[in-house]
Amino acid sequence: MIKFIIAAVWICAVTAGAAIYSFQNAGAKADDTPKPLLGGLDYINTDMISVPMVKDATIQGYFLTKLVYTVDPAEMAKLSVPASALMTDQVYSYLYSNPQTDFTNTADLDLDAFRNNIRDTLNKRIGADIVHDVLIDQVNFLSKDEIRDNAVRRKEAPKPAPKETAEAAKGH
Repeated sequence: MIKFIIAAVWICAVTAGAAIYSFQNAGAKADDTPKPLLGGLDYINTDMISVPMVKDATIQGYFLTKLVYTVDPAEMAKLSVPASALMTDQVYSYLYSNPQTDFTNTADLDLDAFRNNIRDTLNKRIGADIVHDVLIDQVNFLSKDEIRDNAVRRKEAPKPAPKETAEAAKGH
């Protein structure tokens, strides 16, 4: 009989210990920081960034992009320079420091390298991991010829007829 009582107490103690351990372990995992794309970050849109692409001392075209970047709001509040200015400067710096990037050949264009480089160099420049991800909202490249063709089309477009005055409409 004593063996049954000792065994019952032992089973209750082991069960209680296992339950306490599992609740403590599960609570520690719930306190982990949230994953970056699942919450806790702010998403900031940039204005259209237009970078002239210069090759052989002439403008070849314009790189146009709109970016969205995810930032830690607590760290972002510590910045003394507007984040949009830093992002624009970093896009210019990347494009001018990588003249081998050819936007006319989209097959060789590595957008992942572009996004990762912008994020990494911006965080390095700030000295903290503020920018978690750079997303591309829009990216275009307009060659000098395309810009010229658009300008010619606008000049050749028929002008709208002048509107009739209010008196002429009334029949006076």
